Amino acid sequence: MRPLPRALPAAAAAAALLAGACSSPTTATSRESGPVKVGLIVTTSGPLAAYGQQWLAGFHAGLSYATGDTGAVDGHEIEVTEVDDAADPAKAVSAAKDLIGKGTRIIGGAVASGVAVQVAPIAAQNKVLNISGSAATDAVTGVNRYTFRSGRQTMQDIAATRAMIGDTTGKTVLVFAQDNTFGQANLAATRTNLPGATVTSVLVPPTATDFTPFAAQAKAAHPDLLSVAWAGATAPAMWQALKQQGALEDTTVVTGLDLRASYPTLEVVAADLTLAAHYFAEATTNPVNQAMAAAVKARGGQVDLFTADGFVAAQMLVRAVQASPDDVEKQISALEGWSFDAPKGRQSIRAADHAMLQPMFHARLAGDGGALTPTVVRILTADQTAPPAVAMKQ
Repeated sequence: MRPLPRALPAAAAAAALLAGACSSPTTATSRESGPVKVGLIVTTSGPLAAYGQQWLAGFHAGLSYATGDTGAVDGHEIEVTEVDDAADPAKAVSAAKDLIGKGTRIIGGAVASGVAVQVAPIAAQNKVLNISGSAATDAVTGVNRYTFRSGRQTMQDIAATRAMIGDTTGKTVLVFAQDNTFGQANLAATRTNLPGATVTSVLVPPTATDFTPFAAQAKAAHPDLLSVAWAGATAPAMWQALKQQGALEDTTVVTGLDLRASYPTLEVVAADLTLAAHYFAEATTNPVNQAMAAAVKARGGQVDLFTADGFVAAQMLVRAVQASPDDVEKQISALEGWSFDAPKGRQSIRAADHAMLQPMFHARLAGDGGALTPTVVRILTADQTAPPAVAMKQ
């Protein structure tokens, strides 16, 4: 089965590949029916723009895949409207209200964690389906019955980290992160999931451009483990500061593998890093991943960190619309407990709190400069990285 949003102008070769890659594509029926309005509120400008653009590329590839390149489900055209929120929660909330006011019954796409936690209540208030994007904050899981997530959450990142480093009893752990929703969630998850460790932090203002004083604090702390949680265009300068201040010496450094554009900037620190990876193109070779890569390439793009999350969102969308084009209760029932083949492998939506259970990866970067390439060290199953279940709030 394949899920995906609005139709994409994919090349003929990619369309043929996609048509054969799924055992039971959704096809449009001959009966006339109205479109299903979908609103994607995604960050496509500012420091997180690359993440949103990757997510959208995956979404459109997924929509084509899931609908057999028709852009329709059971005669209903998937009509997609995209809005750039610039990672601003106020803009995102305004966009969500505007879209819903115009008859949109399915929204989604939040890239920034701060956006995700503000948009979710709007979905519940208006009883519309919300498929959040790559925002990692744990607060999205179980926030309400109407909200699902297409990506992983911070608890899964930390579970992957814990599996990599083993027993942390008696260890000192320093979380080096941005002082925003994403960084704060990472700190909270680290405290919860590294039993026996003493966890401290250096939280950096998101507006900072000089990271030297913060890197010096990290060096002075002399932690056994330095956990770096960072997102956005300032990552290269951050890593350079940590390296120059000697903060990466005499400690185990754990971080998440970022987007491809960051690989060259990691050349001087790659040997120092233990990488927990959410996704990268080389992580799997299953048919769904291959189909996604072919579709994205046909549109002039390249698979990256959050492409798979967008693809999964489209799969979820199509699954929901197959259940009903406009009955949100039927859509929720169709998604809860659903297991499916995704680019990363087998994934499932936990019915109790809508956590997206999925494989995670240990990775390493090797090579020179722009030729740095990630490889899988270990695949962690969905069971190994499942976040603790939480009670549904609404």
